[in-house]
Amino acid sequence: MAACLLILQYVNFELSYDHFNQNASDVYRVVNDRYQNNKLIQHGTITYSAVSKAMKDDFPEVLNYTRVLPGGNQIIIYKDKKIPKESALAVDNSFFSMFTYPFLAGDAKSALKEANTVVISETLARKIFDIHNNDFQPYVGKLITVTTDTFPSKIVGIMKDVPENSLLQFDMLQSYQTVIHSYGYKQADYDFSDSDFWHYIQLKPGTDYKAFDAKLAAFSQRHFQGNKISGSVEKFYLQPLLKAHLYSDTEYEIASTGSSTVVWGLLIIALFIIGIAWINYINLATARSVERAKEVGVRKVTGATQGQLIRQFLTESFLINVIALAIAFAMVYLAQSVFNDLVQHQLSFGYLFKKGLGGYTVTVGLIIVILSGIFISGFYPAFVLSAFKPIMVLKGRFSSSKKGAVLRKGLVVGQFAITVVLITGSFVVYKQIKYMADQKLGININQIMVINGPIFVKADTTFISRTNALVGEMDQIPGVKNAATSFWVPGNEMGRNFNIRAQEGDPNTHYTMRFDGVSKDFTKTYGMQLIAGRNFVPTDYNPNFGKLNNIIINENAVKTLGFKSNQAALGHVVLNGGKKWTIVGVVADYHQKSLRYAIEPTLLEPVLNIQNQISVKIDAKNVAATVAAIKAKYQSFFPGNLFDYSFLDEQFNAQYKNDELFGKAFSIFGGFAIFIACLGLLGLSLFATIQRTKEIGVRKVLGASVSNIVVMLSKDFIKLVVVAIGIAIPIAWLILHNWLQDFAYRITISWWIFGLAGALAVFVALATISFQAIKAAGANPVKSLRSE
Repeated sequence: MAACLLILQYVNFELSYDHFNQNASDVYRVVNDRYQNNKLIQHGTITYSAVSKAMKDDFPEVLNYTRVLPGGNQIIIYKDKKIPKESALAVDNSFFSMFTYPFLAGDAKSALKEANTVVISETLARKIFDIHNNDFQPYVGKLITVTTDTFPSKIVGIMKDVPENSLLQFDMLQSYQTVIHSYGYKQADYDFSDSDFWHYIQLKPGTDYKAFDAKLAAFSQRHFQGNKISGSVEKFYLQPLLKAHLYSDTEYEIASTGSSTVVWGLLIIALFIIGIAWINYINLATARSVERAKEVGVRKVTGATQGQLIRQFLTESFLINVIALAIAFAMVYLAQSVFNDLVQHQLSFGYLFKKGLGGYTVTVGLIIVILSGIFISGFYPAFVLSAFKPIMVLKGRFSSSKKGAVLRKGLVVGQFAITVVLITGSFVVYKQIKYMADQKLGININQIMVINGPIFVKADTTFISRTNALVGEMDQIPGVKNAATSFWVPGNEMGRNFNIRAQEGDPNTHYTMRFDGVSKDFTKTYGMQLIAGRNFVPTDYNPNFGKLNNIIINENAVKTLGFKSNQAALGHVVLNGGKKWTIVGVVADYHQKSLRYAIEPTLLEPVLNIQNQISVKIDAKNVAATVAAIKAKYQSFFPGNLFDYSFLDEQFNAQYKNDELFGKAFSIFGGFAIFIACLGLLGLSLFATIQRTKEIGVRKVLGASVSNIVVMLSKDFIKLVVVAIGIAIPIAWLILHNWLQDFAYRITISWWIFGLAGALAVFVALATISFQAIKAAGANPVKSLRSE
């Protein structure tokens, strides 16, 4: 019960995302799919700035809309104080009528209507103004500066901190009008060419969003034709807000999401655990029926009715379950912090009773499961025991029924089938996670330190020389092997160019490719294999983008563009819209993202920006001194900027967070289930041994050895375990095969995994049974036979 309650906390937390929003059931986000050459090439949540407003204008079903533009981590400046790494979003004022983020000060209805206005969180307000009470009103109207803005922003509202179970996470909201007017980003207003925007719309209550989706093909054709803009066919559809956290497989996600596979997988394990436990209870209660037969006979002779006996046994079951539940709550309380560290969320008992996907399904389900378990686990034993005939029992002619024996055997088969599925699942999940961790990426991400580019600096015609100077001086630091800059580093979602083709290719055929702007030592820093041509040289770079000509591509791009070989691709021209690029080098394919995703065709461009990320390959020895030297060099070049860094291997492996959680939880709670199944088998073997005590004594007197007795007592149970293995293997294969389809690079499920799982199940069962069997076989037969 304790294991089950812990899992249900996590499950209900994951299912509760965004349910605090009062309009949650009517809010949707716009998803944009792009198809090229009849193939899906982008499944993302970003699209054009005009989309949601156009939907509001075109469809009466749309009640409201808001555009969302992430601003990343910002530095908040108030007087002489700088507060770094505060997450910001730019939104329309309608955001507050669609989403429920309560205000502590200010007016949500009028907030963010004007440019240069912001709403900040309670925690951020306390950081800026050192607030120690709950009176936030005096700080509304104060002016702050956001990062490099040349104008102040007015605080028009202070809201409660964003709940942990909100998909959108932010510390500050900026007026969308600021983006359009103050930042001069005119395309952010109403445009069908620049696709860097997220959209949420609110439909009128009762609207069928799937029927609404059917209208969006005509909407797309009415406003624009995607093949003229991105060289692709584009389709829009809506995703319910309440499903966005768990059911998102989209690119360019606005926030970190969960995994429905993990959630439902753990829920099934929780049900397995509690199911196996109640199977044990039923098995042991019915097995003990012989011991309680005389009690029932005496009670009936003295006038007890069958109904009274049923109530007695149901009451016993109820008390046992309630006491167990109370102890379980105490165990959960003691294990809560350890479990929270495992799932990396601050969970509590309160999450057992929160509204989630499907309403209060988990809470109601929990209550139903507990009550059903109490009733079912007490019901069968109660009716079996209360049905005994007192005369037969008191004459000593009672024996347990064949139906009861069949039921017990069936339950043993059921729980060991579940056990084999869990053992097999643990092996496969572990192997897949290890496979992804051990797979060669085509790049070396170990001991690479990634520093965010400077913010408080102007990008002018000298930025290439300044970047080269910084990278060159970092190379001279003892402990630094190489340094380079790039738009994105491995693990990041790179940008896409949609209108790519070889100059001599079919002018009507276009391809989509990833791209990254990199400095000349990027391939060297990451240990990429140059398999044809040359690396970038200083003359490939120019502050004028129009004068850039040379690119490096990966093997996948060579194949996509139709070149016969890597060497044959060199010198050919690639068209990106109207721009021409000449291929000067080819690198071996490498994994930009996790092994869930296939390697895509990629272009490396000689483009530098002073705010690029800086990758520094360092020696594993004396890391602290090396980092300190890098920090000093960075701050000498860019005084006043935040030295913000991380290690790439940790950042890259964070992509496997959900898979690793699933693996750990599967192993831990699967182990609990196996242990509980063994406890039940131990109890049944104990009971079987007691029932056959005199038979064992007679056999020993007649010359049976200890091994003969152990085999006799064990074989019936082992037969049941073998049957369970036969049932479990196809079920396990089907479940695990479907799970592995989520990975572009995956293991194959070998036959030996099922063999090993089955052998382990037999070994565990045999060890459990043999413990009691050996004890019984070694007992003195005189003691068991002297009453005969």
